[in-house]
Amino acid sequence: MSKVKNAGAAGGNGLDINKPHEHGPGAPGGEPPAMEGALSGKIPMASLLTLVIGAFMAILDGSIVNVALPKMMAIFGVAADDVQWVMTAYLLTSGVVVPVTGYLGDRYGLKTMYIFSLLAFTAGSAVCGLAWSNSSLVVARVIQAVGGGMIMPVSMSMIYTIVPRDKIGMALGIWGIAAMAAPSIGPTLGGYLVDHFSWQWIFTINIPVGIAASFLAMFVLSETPRRADLKPDIPGTVFSTVACFALLLALSEGQNKGWTSLYIVNLFIISGFNFALFVIWELITPEPLLDITLLKNKTFSISLICLVIVTIGMFSVIFLIPLFAQSVQGYTPLQTGLMMMPMALTMGLMMPISGRLFDKIGALPLCVAGLTITVITTYHLHTITYNTSMRELQWLLVQRSFGLGLCMMPLTTAGMNTVPHFLIGRASAIGNLVRQISGSFGIAFLTYVMLHRQEYHAAWLADTVNWSSPVSAGVLQQVQNLLAQAGAGSQAGATAVLYALVRREAYISGIADAFIVSTIITALAIPLVFFLSKKRVEAQRAAEYRRYAHIMPPAGPPGSLEA
Repeated sequence: MSKVKNAGAAGGNGLDINKPHEHGPGAPGGEPPAMEGALSGKIPMASLLTLVIGAFMAILDGSIVNVALPKMMAIFGVAADDVQWVMTAYLLTSGVVVPVTGYLGDRYGLKTMYIFSLLAFTAGSAVCGLAWSNSSLVVARVIQAVGGGMIMPVSMSMIYTIVPRDKIGMALGIWGIAAMAAPSIGPTLGGYLVDHFSWQWIFTINIPVGIAASFLAMFVLSETPRRADLKPDIPGTVFSTVACFALLLALSEGQNKGWTSLYIVNLFIISGFNFALFVIWELITPEPLLDITLLKNKTFSISLICLVIVTIGMFSVIFLIPLFAQSVQGYTPLQTGLMMMPMALTMGLMMPISGRLFDKIGALPLCVAGLTITVITTYHLHTITYNTSMRELQWLLVQRSFGLGLCMMPLTTAGMNTVPHFLIGRASAIGNLVRQISGSFGIAFLTYVMLHRQEYHAAWLADTVNWSSPVSAGVLQQVQNLLAQAGAGSQAGATAVLYALVRREAYISGIADAFIVSTIITALAIPLVFFLSKKRVEAQRAAEYRRYAHIMPPAGPPGSLEA
């Protein structure tokens, strides 16, 4: 197993930025690390797969629980608003803990934090399986989310620490299988476990996997350097916690409470105020929780913007297609999951392929091709109807996942590759926080679009389908005759059936309009990716190492591996 020689890989930015650092490559007068040549070596596959297991388990749990909510409502005897907190509590907690992962990884070591996150997630899963009420399950989900929220940013930071930069695309492609495939596999696995076993199994299945992953992490992973002198940023932590909690709560409750309600408006105000305080504080404190100055890196910032756009586009299918399949076509959760399985497998297959190509040709050609395919196929999704077959929809989703799998990893990696190695933990925390918020925003926004357009189409169809229309009168008479053959041929019954058909078509049209909006949003990323060419990324990386040369740890960039 390879041994990492770099002693500064996980160091934070808690050094005095006004004090020049005279050691190591990248110091004033020396050649920037980016100019020293490619850092090569082999991918430590055992360590990488250990990190993939944890990431897959954490992401899977975010989508596996949805299908069990109706069963929980019946068992615990609670309303839909109450059981929804099983999902909301996990979302809020996992979003809140993301910003602190950069500091914790620098302070205590990434291996230690990864093992802690696995154990917290596993313990939370065990308590979830033993829950005796809805309230106890919500508390258990909070415990579970503390670990689940940390796993993604910590594992990504560790990959950048242990993998040579010229192999990072391939490594993140393998790791990305978890991020891309797990959300689609979750409903299938959850539906199977709920139908054939019990709802507790969606949680207890994590226990053996979590224990095994923890033991693997103990023996396979190497600890990263710790910054014992790094002080916690208490005000920054408070500001970020309040801001993230209020924003995520507003996005998850906005549709139910009303976007213009006093409750939601106050949450947005609280979130915006605390975000402003957080930014101001992070710019003046010597040891910030998140290094906001990383956003001065144009390539990293453009990468984050593209990540927001593509995440919203990705969630349009993950959220809208199950609604269409179950509410319109009458599929069960298990059938819906099986329908989406080829999409997940295609995306998982494409991730390491796009990673290998990224290492050779950079992000630009992959992103242009992938986003173009994604835009075209997303637009085609607006043509789905009640008569669309499962195979036809599956093929369209597979084509779309091919494009997403081609561009998703390069979009993220291009920006991260420009960040100095000792700031990767902080950059990973920013990236994962952006992904968390954009996913919640995407679901909330597309839900609003779908429902708003559904009401519009329902009103338009109701005006069209009336007694003055000969076609409508004829259809109504045919429906009444069919009902009469079944012994229920009243005019009121025929009118109710026709109204239900109108509402169904309005619902389908609302989903179709949401896909058009998603297409437009995704297309906005295409001109931005031209700023992510390989030359621009390399030039930006060199510039960033020069910008941070005065706080560069003496060992230089990571990637120097010893067999």
